[in-house]
Amino acid sequence: MEAFVVRLNQAQKIEAENEERAVAFFMAALAALPDPRRPQGTRYPLQTVVVIGLMAMVCGSDDGEAMEFWGEANADWLTGFLDMPHGPPTQDVFLSVFGALDPEAFSAVLRAWAEVLRSRLELSGSHIAIDGKTSRRSFDTGKGQPAIHTVSAWLTEAGLVLGERKTADKSNEITAIPELLRTLDLRRATVTMDAMGCQREIAGTIIEGKGDYLLSVKANQPKLHEDVMRTFAEAGDARRRSVDELRRPEVEKFEELDKGHGRLEKRMVKVTRDLDWVTEVERWPGLKVLVEVTRERTLLTTGNTSVETVYYIGSDGRLNAEQAGRTIRRHWGIESELHWVLDMAFREDEARHRAHNVAQNMTTLRHFALNIIKQDKKRELGVANSRKRAGWDRRYLIELLTNVA
Repeated sequence: MEAFVVRLNQAQKIEAENEERAVAFFMAALAALPDPRRPQGTRYPLQTVVVIGLMAMVCGSDDGEAMEFWGEANADWLTGFLDMPHGPPTQDVFLSVFGALDPEAFSAVLRAWAEVLRSRLELSGSHIAIDGKTSRRSFDTGKGQPAIHTVSAWLTEAGLVLGERKTADKSNEITAIPELLRTLDLRRATVTMDAMGCQREIAGTIIEGKGDYLLSVKANQPKLHEDVMRTFAEAGDARRRSVDELRRPEVEKFEELDKGHGRLEKRMVKVTRDLDWVTEVERWPGLKVLVEVTRERTLLTTGNTSVETVYYIGSDGRLNAEQAGRTIRRHWGIESELHWVLDMAFREDEARHRAHNVAQNMTTLRHFALNIIKQDKKRELGVANSRKRAGWDRRYLIELLTNVA
């Protein structure tokens, strides 16, 4: 019995030390966050409100009301390491604080912390996928306020949100993306985007940041799209050329076959470094490589086959066909591992936060929570069930927080 008591005391001591270390880390990370409230009448320290909100979000609380109840249920524990002279914050406090908090300053804390996690990975290179997502219920028709649209940077190898930038709507991604890119460390990174991001300014921003790009090209860049298509068409034309014609481009190929989800998909990836057929090559900073991807999908149930061909431009002259195919496929992890998870595990599309900055800051809070859960390398549950487990098992919550402290 005595030995059991000793082991129990040791376990409790370790747990208390982990609590202290994790909370101290997040309090330090939030120390520079400006408090938007007037000092007079302020009942809760800013760090206390944000840390409780973050813990509650990890544990499955998606709005201010749920955060209030989570704080009440854990009040005795929270009082041991947080300044709560008036008890746990109420729903009104959470909404007031997150409504007034400067979204850019809060997002900057997320970026700084994410870069700390990224530095621990010791990646020789990295792949950053950029894409936007709309929080569909954040609109307010009465005030003429559209739903917020957020452009996020996703580190594909680690499942880590590196940063975000709010836009007025999807069409404004073009201006938001360069702003986001300038806040990120792009050295030795490959940045991928869909056709919306295929802009000369965006390509130049990535090159200035010492990174490389691989951008989808579609009809929004009609001349470039036509030239890339023509390049690969000429590469496949085996007819003899006259002396004064441009030589046929040299192409490297990679083919792979996948079977799953009731379909068979064959992908042919072609890469060329011959840019002679691109008439405006000098207008695209760092352009060195063109990519063509042809996907042939056959439904196993019906036998129906569809074929799609897409094109990309890139700045990494060392990129081969296999690497290009892998990177392009990995890009869409931002849809399945970030956007889909935010909707299904965090119910983001159902969130109806509309007042002031609440919707935007709640998006940042979700990104914080998702990063914390994703860094659990021993995790066997999905994100939704991991949130439930953290809410039911305080030791697991402490473990999650300690992993990123």
